[in-house]
Amino acid sequence: MIAVLDYGIGNLRSAEKALQRLGADARLVTDPSAVERATAVVLPGVGAFGRCMQELRASGLDRAALAAIDRGVPFLGICVGMQMLFDGSEEAPGVTGLGVFAGLVRRLADGVVLPHMGWNTLTITPGSRLLAGLDEQSWVYFVHSYAPVPTDPSIVAATTEHGGPVVAAVERGPVWATQFHPEKSGTVGLALLTNFVAAADAAVEPVPA
Repeated sequence: MIAVLDYGIGNLRSAEKALQRLGADARLVTDPSAVERATAVVLPGVGAFGRCMQELRASGLDRAALAAIDRGVPFLGICVGMQMLFDGSEEAPGVTGLGVFAGLVRRLADGVVLPHMGWNTLTITPGSRLLAGLDEQSWVYFVHSYAPVPTDPSIVAATTEHGGPVVAAVERGPVWATQFHPEKSGTVGLALLTNFVAAADAAVEPVPA
């Protein structure tokens, strides 16, 4: 079961439905104990960093997310769900993130249209498992005014351009995240989610005797 963490923010059902379209057993989950049974976890998010962190912590799903990452199950953060994996955000000074990745979420460059809303292309880091099989300069859908700046550049799986390079995806081991919305990115987004579902399936396959 792929647990889509439901902490009461945004249209979480779109991520659930996209995964179900691919044949995955994806379910919205509000009970932290249910996450313990999940073979993979998705952390969506839309809106403001501070509010999302507040509601995630109030639900107890923050601890469940961190426990899942510690267990090594495939994990996917989407949009603000990606941002919450970092230490914090300029959008909400003093509010700490989950700290899975070192770095801060920063406002996009001055002089560009904000929010960055619409389709843009990706420059993909070679070897990315998250984006395996996607064509260079694939088009995906963004809605954001902030993006993470990782301390460790080696986790960057893809960038896009909006007043300069912007981190569009990160990955480290089984923890993947996108600033764009794969569930709104047509066939490219479905291909990415297919990679995630395949990773979830592989994580529970029995080891040959």
